[in-house]
Amino acid sequence: MKNTIKIAVIDDHLIFLKGLVMLLEQDENLEVLYALNNHADLLNNIKTQTPDLLITDISMPEINGVELCKIIRKQYPEIKILVMSSYSNTISSTDIDGYLLKDTDPETLIESIKKIVSKNEKVFYKDFQKVENFDFNKNIVSKREKEIINYISKGKTTEEIAEKLCISKRTVETHRKNIFIKLKVNNTAGLIKTSITLGLIDV
Repeated sequence: MKNTIKIAVIDDHLIFLKGLVMLLEQDENLEVLYALNNHADLLNNIKTQTPDLLITDISMPEINGVELCKIIRKQYPEIKILVMSSYSNTISSTDIDGYLLKDTDPETLIESIKKIVSKNEKVFYKDFQKVENFDFNKNIVSKREKEIINYISKGKTTEEIAEKLCISKRTVETHRKNIFIKLKVNNTAGLIKTSITLGLIDV
């Protein structure tokens, strides 16, 4: 195994980011080169300090983790990529080297990092579906839910949405509730912000 595994971390949730860095630095074989909350800083840092492994989230501002993984894979194919997310199955298995959920226990995380970098293995959580061409948007929410998200973003009321989609107000409310659960948001502002980040709102 390599003496030291150099790691870059990107996540826009600062509490998780700081906690992850503290956890990783407890292992003498791991070194966190930098921990950042935006892709621009990450891409700038990679030019001068190339990590062995990038740990990234999926839901982030400006550019989602799916697109970031594709950029890294194309420009820096030597960098291993481990996704850590609250969402399950949000990226093609061909674009990454591992996928773990954020509630993964520390021992499993450390072991997975070493397998990915030192043993050149792929590591995925138990129920991950290894698909070749994964459509991120379609798998987070359904086509109908995406339509409703777009109407909500335009300020349409439940009644207006129901009329446009020819469904009942109760059905709209049920979809809305499911959307909030899937995207882990509590209000409309949070819904719109997250939907923009995930590319669910048509421009």
